[in-house]
Amino acid sequence: MGKAQNPRRVADNEAMAKAKMLRTSPQKLNLVAAMIRGKKVEKALADLTFSNKRIAQDVKKCLQSAIANAENNHNLDVDELVVAEAFVGKNLTMKRGRPRARGRFGKIMKPFSELTIKVRQIEEQA
Repeated sequence: MGKAQNPRRVADNEAMAKAKMLRTSPQKLNLVAAMIRGKKVEKALADLTFSNKRIAQDVKKCLQSAIANAENNHNLDVDELVVAEAFVGKNLTMKRGRPRARGRFGKIMKPFSELTIKVRQIEEQA
């Protein structure tokens, strides 16, 4: 017997990967995610490899995971993949502090983010 299979969360020509608990603010992560939106995966990987942003390496790992999911789990052609969506969400925030002048307490927020990347296979026009 067993349970019925869950329906797919993405279309038949798409694959997805998520990276959670990335130690950066969502605003900074969104700058890197915007850099790869809509690009072919080869160009996006090249841009992330040579980016000066620290978080670009984690975004690259997530993109490589999405490409591997597309190839192995969904039998999509890697050469025709495009970054369809790359969106950022908030995660938890560590609250730290530091003593300041006149008995006050300075709040230090250490935010975490999560990243979702969807790749889509498109057929090239001849």
